[in-house]
Amino acid sequence: MNRLLPLLIGAIGVLLLATLMLVILPAWQLRTSEPPEQLQPYTAQQLLGRDEYVANGCLYCHSQQPRSTGQTLFDTARGWGRASTPGDYFYDSPHLLGTMRTGPDLFNVGARMKSRDWHLTHLYQPRAIFDWSLMPSYPYMFELKDQVSEGDVVVRLPESLQPAGKHVVARKEALDLVEYLLALDRTYATSAQELDKRDRGYDRRPAEASTDSGAK
Repeated sequence: MNRLLPLLIGAIGVLLLATLMLVILPAWQLRTSEPPEQLQPYTAQQLLGRDEYVANGCLYCHSQQPRSTGQTLFDTARGWGRASTPGDYFYDSPHLLGTMRTGPDLFNVGARMKSRDWHLTHLYQPRAIFDWSLMPSYPYMFELKDQVSEGDVVVRLPESLQPAGKHVVARKEALDLVEYLLALDRTYATSAQELDKRDRGYDRRPAEASTDSGAK
């Protein structure tokens, strides 16, 4: 019984310390974050596309948090862009950081792949672009038409995947999702102040860190 009280006090102390270090201090620090000048709010269509991104489980296979040199493989070397900073997520609520990378990080996919046609084809049938892709197709975001109407966005497919006598037309859900993906572009330079707010893992090499960050 005499040992129970010190154990209880110790457990509460550890819990309070963890709450302070992992919740309160980070939240206080991030209160000072402002959106970078180059970052624009999402449009209404992009927000609808973001909802589609969540509803279709894209965040289960894709992250949106490029890492720096001290955190496993340097993501800039993969072409995924500089390490992300808090200000990059100013207009994201909730954040879609993701925890898995079955597919590539998508934080800058709008800068890497700027073609709407490419994204629509990839959504309809990923194997039309990468025959080794594990990504599921999303045919319910499209419809097959005998005749194309004015305003229809037709998906470009290889002849081998083109339905006989039909046109594959993107539904609104697909168009919204692609607009969101095209909006994912955080390739602008970040400030040294913003960079200091992120965890660089074990990286403590200032010269190398400033090189990979695009700090200005």
